Amino acid sequence: MLHYAVVFLVIALIAAIFGFGGIAAGAVGIAKILFFVFVIMAVVTFVLSLVRKG
Repeated sequence: MLHYAVVFLVIALIAAIFGFGGIAAGAVGIAKILFFVFVIMAVVTFVLSLVRKG
């Protein structure tokens, strides 16, 4: 999932360089959503692994 967030960020940067503001804004929005979903899933997995060991 983090890979897809980075891919959309790169797409947004390339679109911004070429002047496609709408596409860049959409790609940045998708990248943000994917990044936060990744962070939430990583934290949940970490907490669950601590609970299982404890």
